[in-house]
Amino acid sequence: MKNIVLKMNSQQINELKHYYQSVIKDSASPSSLFVAKPASCTITAYQSGKVLFQGNNCEVEAKKWEHLQTEMKKTSYNKRQSTHLPKSISTLSVIGSDEVGTGDFFGPITVVAAYVNKKQIPLLKELGVKDSKHLNDTKIISIGEQLRHCIPFSLLSLHNEKYNELQAKGMTQGKMKALLHNKAISNVLKKIEPEKPEAILIDQFVEKETYFRHIKNEPVIQTENVYFSTKAESVHLAVASASIIARYAFIRHIEKLSDKAGFTIPKGAGATVDIAAARLMKEKGKSILPQFVKLHFANTHKALQIAEKNK
Repeated sequence: MKNIVLKMNSQQINELKHYYQSVIKDSASPSSLFVAKPASCTITAYQSGKVLFQGNNCEVEAKKWEHLQTEMKKTSYNKRQSTHLPKSISTLSVIGSDEVGTGDFFGPITVVAAYVNKKQIPLLKELGVKDSKHLNDTKIISIGEQLRHCIPFSLLSLHNEKYNELQAKGMTQGKMKALLHNKAISNVLKKIEPEKPEAILIDQFVEKETYFRHIKNEPVIQTENVYFSTKAESVHLAVASASIIARYAFIRHIEKLSDKAGFTIPKGAGATVDIAAARLMKEKGKSILPQFVKLHFANTHKALQIAEKNK
């Protein structure tokens, strides 16, 4: 049997997992992260970072991801850490960019870029702006409402129907996010003209090289003073603010989907969303599903199984 092995880091493997979400199968091996079975190929991702492509179509599938291995050789994971950011970045005037909804079965990917002038930092601290992971939905809504009126920002939502269309054409979630981040940042730069930020900080979801490869054909590409960092919400309040506004918008959109469905739509990608999707199909029909969910997630198959059992 033909086979090809690629070496990837955890974020790249996660990108693969999202791409092959609809064909992921149960794995009996404790050392594997997931097993996906697209046409005439079996893909096994291991905890070691190795990804094994097997089968007659393995060369075609592996070729889609060879660029990731090239990037692994060019840059190490450590180069993505905040040690390469400007000194005292937390005190600078910064455009921060973050996204939510990428791992949620229901709802859109929502990207926000926000500008925080250094003079506004004390005010944002007074408002309670911090890493949104430490804030519940009530706090997010409260702080989000205030932030929307005191800092320049751009909010972009990739709704489910368009997301599913792009994904079906082969666009990865990573590329979708890169395009949205670049556009949101460009929008904020226009809003604050002639003022310029001292830095642009993106909460890192892919390698820097991959990000710029994804957006290389865009009419406007922001490259000046652009930095990437994992856990960027804790690096600068601009990213924390962007994350809060994005979560605020995502919560409101889930509320709208709940109104449309006639029952409360859950967040996340656990068992509760499978049940909710099955109920949605039963009450509204299967054809409505693309308006609500990311179809390539494994949850779709699980929801269909639940719906069949409950007929």
